[in-house]
Amino acid sequence: MKLLRLPFALLMTGLLGLSGCSMHQPVALYQLDSGDPGQPSQSAGMAVVLGPVSVADYLQRETFLQRQADGSLTSAINGRWAGSLSSDIDQLLVRQLAWRLDSQRVVLAPASSGFAPDVQVLLSITRLDSGKNQPAILDAQWRLLDRRGNVRDNRIVHLEQQHEGSESAQVQAQGQLLQKLAEQLSSAVKPLANQPALAEEAPKKPAAPVQVKKAPEKSKIPMASPIRTDMEVFRF
Repeated sequence: MKLLRLPFALLMTGLLGLSGCSMHQPVALYQLDSGDPGQPSQSAGMAVVLGPVSVADYLQRETFLQRQADGSLTSAINGRWAGSLSSDIDQLLVRQLAWRLDSQRVVLAPASSGFAPDVQVLLSITRLDSGKNQPAILDAQWRLLDRRGNVRDNRIVHLEQQHEGSESAQVQAQGQLLQKLAEQLSSAVKPLANQPALAEEAPKKPAAPVQVKKAPEKSKIPMASPIRTDMEVFRF
């Protein structure tokens, strides 16, 4: 009897092993594709601070989300982000902007105390997702501040990118959308390179002196004063 039970035990062990393998399939980890940005050559190019960059709350997770036809979002079964999606977005945009502006002086906010930017980019990403049958979509808004903190540009952007449907193709499409965003940002930033330096500002005109009305001068002709005598005589 013991000899008959042995093959049965081995069979059960094999089945359990197979079920365990099916339950622990490897999960694919994804990172955004930053393209192939070149190395900026100018160490004294435009000084740009990127950020703060705000990313929609629903993207603050490792789960790789899938957009459905009805607009709902579901978690991908076999894939997730390899780390922080927000950090990936920041690094992709910094590298792209530095390359497109040909400047080594593109940094993430907050910048060091001695860094005086020519432009600060305030960026908000409200949507970045895709689905098997849905295109990759990026919705964002930026504001550009010049050296004096004045808003020089404000733009709302909507971008779409088609893909082949697989999760890896979706990740690639989302990275391409961010590259397009960096291209538009660099085009908006470049004109601000010609700002006059703060020291070159025209001096303010002094305020016009306040004119004080002068009191009318007293007449130098003496007033007649009567002298009492027997006769009324007026002396001048």
